[in-house]
Amino acid sequence: MTSETTQKRTQFAESDSRHHTNKLKTMLQQTGKHAREDVQKIEDPKARALFEVTAEVLEGLTKAFRDYEEKSEPAWR
Repeated sequence: MTSETTQKRTQFAESDSRHHTNKLKTMLQQTGKHAREDVQKIEDPKARALFEVTAEVLEGLTKAFRDYEEKSEPAWR
């Protein structure tokens, strides 16, 4: 975790949803990156597909958190 990420998270009060969405978004990004890196290390094609799908789903969740924070989708406005 970078100091910028830590700074972003701490700039919001704990009661502010952005404090928590930022933390979870970082965790999702890190886990998705790890899953994608592991795809290359796994021989079983079904397991590779599982890890690839995991990375894709986590990227989608990361985008949803970002959209929420930025209020860029009508549902979050």
